[in-house]
Amino acid sequence: MFPTRALLSRSVWKGPFVVPLPIMRNLPMGQKPPPVKTQARSCTILPDFVDMVFQVHNGKDYVDVLITVDMVGHKLGEFAPTRKPFSYKMSKNR
Repeated sequence: MFPTRALLSRSVWKGPFVVPLPIMRNLPMGQKPPPVKTQARSCTILPDFVDMVFQVHNGKDYVDVLITVDMVGHKLGEFAPTRKPFSYKMSKNR
């Protein structure tokens, strides 16, 4: 049984797929870095990204995603849905 099978969808020797992102690290104490705007939905979330805010493109606009510890190992695109929920709309003429 492999407990970390979900994290190993890519070959181990290749490493995780990470796009170079403009992340600001050295800020004065008490300031949060500005959100990182990206269209790289297939970028793997690393432990360095915890407590950062990303603006992930969903095809129409950018969705704010706050990275938590539980998200490490997943892709950025998993947390920015691309489809709206379907609902029936009743017309007023009936």
